[in-house]
Amino acid sequence: MYYSFFITGFPGFLASSLIKQMIHDHQKNIKHIYLLILPSQKSLAETTLEEIINQAGLTRKQFTIVIGDITKEGLGLELERMDPLKEQVTHVFHLAAIYDLAVPKDIAYEVNVNGTRNVNNWLSNLNNLKRYIYYSTAYVSGKREGNIYEHELKKGQEFRNHYEHTKYLAEILVQDKIETIPTTIIRPGVVKGHSKTGETIKFDGLYFQLNVLEKLKFLPVIPYFGKGTAEGNFVPSDYVLEATSYLAIHPVGEGKVYHLTDPKPYRMWELQMMLTEEYLGRKPKGRVPLSATKASLRIKAIRKWLQAEAEAMDYFTIHSSYDCSQALHDLEGSDINCPDFKDTLGPMVRFYHNYKDDSSKHIKIN
Repeated sequence: MYYSFFITGFPGFLASSLIKQMIHDHQKNIKHIYLLILPSQKSLAETTLEEIINQAGLTRKQFTIVIGDITKEGLGLELERMDPLKEQVTHVFHLAAIYDLAVPKDIAYEVNVNGTRNVNNWLSNLNNLKRYIYYSTAYVSGKREGNIYEHELKKGQEFRNHYEHTKYLAEILVQDKIETIPTTIIRPGVVKGHSKTGETIKFDGLYFQLNVLEKLKFLPVIPYFGKGTAEGNFVPSDYVLEATSYLAIHPVGEGKVYHLTDPKPYRMWELQMMLTEEYLGRKPKGRVPLSATKASLRIKAIRKWLQAEAEAMDYFTIHSSYDCSQALHDLEGSDINCPDFKDTLGPMVRFYHNYKDDSSKHIKIN
């Protein structure tokens, strides 16, 4: 069988990396890849695509950059663009979203919710759709605590930020279509760099702790921040991509929701200890209350200097355990496994150290 992919979120890191993974795994079966991009991203998209083609062994004729916008009805596509898409597209990967924990409500809703609604509606134009792969997040669970299962979604939960809430609302829209559209929903934990190379496009999530360590390394003592008893669910990008590539094509993935989370996560205090030892060669001592840490990060000058978002501290306090039994079961026999965090720590820290002064890899702290 031949596949034609339609991918949103290009030329972002996740979409670009997924394309490379899909080519690696399914090159002989790929007929065409359509990439939906915003008009403002055309130059970067062309450059990124050229790099992918040079690495992959495909030809430029097998790719089409499509100018559009998920926040517009019909994805903002010109009518003449629709004819080849209607008959050719077999798999739609919807990755475009606002991932910032500090995103304002209106922007998050417009992109994450309305954008997903528009993609969902657009799927009805496709005559040969085999699978719709939607990228959600494990954190649609919001502030729920205890065991969180893959089949669960609507549990009356509250949310830490607009990112979580709008991804939850978007997933509801996708799940409402799951009976009529062959769908695979991917819920990653917090994605970090490649397990072996450490490569990542931006230093957010767990990298905020490295930013703080870099700024505070002059101190004689590095403290723990809060009690850190909550689990930290951080997964390397290559695990998420390999699992997505497999589950998106394999029949077993149809109609399923998957937690691509760490099956054996560490506590936040353990992660801070490992990062501090690996980066500074020192063990944390003492403890700063989480309330004091969050209060300091509410001060603009401090959080900009530390290069850390106050919202990230909320993930030190919610005691959630993400069950990934369905994902582990369906990945059996594929040789795709989530590596132990400690085995990925060295590459992660080395990559950060090499690129910590690259401003393009740090997100803007407001």
